[in-house]
Parts: sequence; C-alpha cells; structure tokens
Amino acid sequence: MFFERKQYLQQLITAEDNGMIKIITGIRRCGKSFLLFNIYKPNLLSRGIPVNHIIEVNLEDRRCKKLRDPDTLLEYIDSQIKDSERYFILLDEIQLVPEFEDVLNSYLHIGNVNIYVTGSNAKFLSKDVITEFRGRGCEIRIRPLSFAEYYEKVGGDKQETLENYYLYGGLPAVVQLEKPEDKQNYLKEIFETVYLKDVLQRNHLRNADGMSELIKILASSMGSSINVQRISNTFKSVSKVDIGANTINRYLGHLQDSFIISEALRYDIKGRKYIGTETKYYFEDPGIRNAVVGFRQIEYNHTMENVIYNELCRMGYSVDIGMVETFDNNAEGKTIRKNLEIDFVVNRHDQRVYIQSAYRMPNEEKRNQELASFRNVADGFRKILIAGDRYITHYNEEGILVMSLYDFLLKGIIDN
Repeated sequence: MFFERKQYLQQLITAEDNGMIKIITGIRRCGKSFLLFNIYKPNLLSRGIPVNHIIEVNLEDRRCKKLRDPDTLLEYIDSQIKDSERYFILLDEIQLVPEFEDVLNSYLHIGNVNIYVTGSNAKFLSKDVITEFRGRGCEIRIRPLSFAEYYEKVGGDKQETLENYYLYGGLPAVVQLEKPEDKQNYLKEIFETVYLKDVLQRNHLRNADGMSELIKILASSMGSSINVQRISNTFKSVSKVDIGANTINRYLGHLQDSFIISEALRYDIKGRKYIGTETKYYFEDPGIRNAVVGFRQIEYNHTMENVIYNELCRMGYSVDIGMVETFDNNAEGKTIRKNLEIDFVVNRHDQRVYIQSAYRMPNEEKRNQELASFRNVADGFRKILIAGDRYITHYNEEGILVMSLYDFLLKGIIDN
C-alpha cells in the first residue's frame, strides 16, 4: 500500500532553492525516510534531475559507517559536486554524524545545492531544531497519515473506517497490517521499545516507571483539562510516588519534544489572555494513545476531539482551548459566574475560527449545550460546529456552520 503524502511532497518542492537547510521532523515511524527516498527522489528524477545530481546517504546503513565521520562525509559530498547545475543532497539520520551542524552549514553558501535531512534524536525531534542552523533552517513537519490519506487507500464504509482509524491511528506500518491483533501488538511494542525507550535514553532519565505512569495519566485524561499539580497529586494518591511539579513539567517537555503529545493552552476570549493554570494534551496518533492504555478506555468522543485537533495542526493553524466567562442569575436572584469552553480557537495569519466538537447531538438540549459558548462570543469570527452524527453540512439560523465530521476530515476546508 503506497501512500503518496502529497501535502508533504509539495512542501519539499516549494522549499527548493530557498537557501536553507530543509529539516524533516516528526514522530518516529511516521514516514520521514520514506518521504525523502521513495517519494521525493523519484519526483526529482521525473522532473529531469540527473541521478548523479542526487546525492543520497542513509547514515543508518552499515555500508555508510565511514561517512559518519564529519570530515569524511564533507569530502564525499564535495567529490560528487562536479559542475554548477543543481544538486540535491538527501541525508537520513544525520544525528549519527558528530558536529553535523558544521557539515550542513558548510553548504549554505553554495547556491546550487539543496540539502534535505532527517533525524531521530533530540535535535531532530525537538521543536527548536532550526535554531541549530542560525535561522537558516526550514522545518518540514511530517505527521502520521491523516484520515483523508488513510481513507483514500482503505476505502469502505466511512463510519467503520473512521472507527478503525480511531482505534489504530495512522502510522503507515500499522495501516499495512490486516489483523486487529497484529495492529495492537505492533503499537504496544513500538510504544515500549521505540517511543518510551527513546525519550528515556535521549534525556538520560532513570525513572522509567514514572515516565510510563505519566503517559498513562495523560492518555486516560485525553480531552480533559489538567494541571501539573493535579498530576503530581495523582502520583501520590494512586501510585504512592512523590514526583514534584518541576519534574513533571520537565517530563512533559520531553514528550512534546518527541512529538508524542502536544499541548493546547487555555485562552480567555473576552479577556484576550492565556490562562496558565489548566491545559489539555493531545496525542500525535490515536493508536499510540490506545496502546498506552492497553486498548481499554476507548472513548470515541474524546478521540474525535483529538483527531480534529491533529487535523487543525496539519492545516497549519495554531490551536488553543477557548474559555468564555458568562454571568447568570440563579433562582435566588444571585449572580453566578460560569466558564464555558470552546473546544478550539484556531488562528492562522489574520484568520480566526471558533470550533466545537460534538460526537453526538441526540436532542435539542444537547444542541443548545454545544452552541451556548458560541452565543456568548460577540466578535465576528467564524463559528463552526463539527458534528460526529451523520449531519449534512449547513448553516443554521444563527449563522453557525454545522459541518459534517466527514466533510471536515476529507475536504478540510474551514476558512472559506
């Protein structure tokens, strides 16, 4: 099953000749190397780039062990550049080369060279990777398969296919497997032997049980607001382990740097400020989240919210959790303050969109509940309710777009 990854291929093509090092980042096993060698290289050849002007090195290959020496690698690349025509240097697992920054920066002043690199250590899984190249790095973030990419190849009944996606996620290797038990075993194994082990080793952490327990707490709390102190208290009450807030904050940072989780901050819409006490964490891939909890506690409503969050990030939006303060009078006439939540406040350039995720709206009461926070926002930005029921996309009488989940995931248009 061949996934074309058209969005990312286009990003690689757009970045050509921009004078920067093109740095391909993303969670392990999401397809960075495949994109570089099996999609981008054939595309270059199809556009007439001679094969001897594509310099590719897989540094993880034992045959390339000598090239892990920075000076040897530099000499090898130099020896392949023989004229003033365009060259494309494709380097996989560059972190295996000591002082690789110097090697890459050596080519920034050569105008006919395009450098594309991938890596799987902290420097290439870190969100701060491009700072290593003094502002001359261009990050291309790769994610697991979107539902649209997944459905294009798998097909079938949309609801059944989406539920499978909710369960097993979009890692390309998982999608290739046919049996549910094979998918589950692969996800459990990759979490334990790749993701968890990688975070522990790269950050020199000794408390494997503490990190593992933290990830389980995050997985169990998916879709719920949490704070660091509450997590610390959970450790003390449930696991009888005393882990301080500073340590938990550091662990959360390591998990985000490895792209296993992402943080969505709470934003006071009326006050126009961030609220630092509560936050939400979403998993990069729902299959990994389910593997963490042993494929128990499968909650489609929270998984739908996680999938929508990931899709919004894939679209290039910054995503926050919205809070709207409201006041109402109770039966005794006393004023009561309430905070209503908008699932996502998304921004891109000068665009803003408010989005609610509703897995089920079986009655009028539930529909009013989902729309209540929208009704308390006075500005003119678009408001969209993404419905998991089999809704037909339409505008309601209040001008709110009620969008079918399938239209959102398969068409991906929210700002027109």
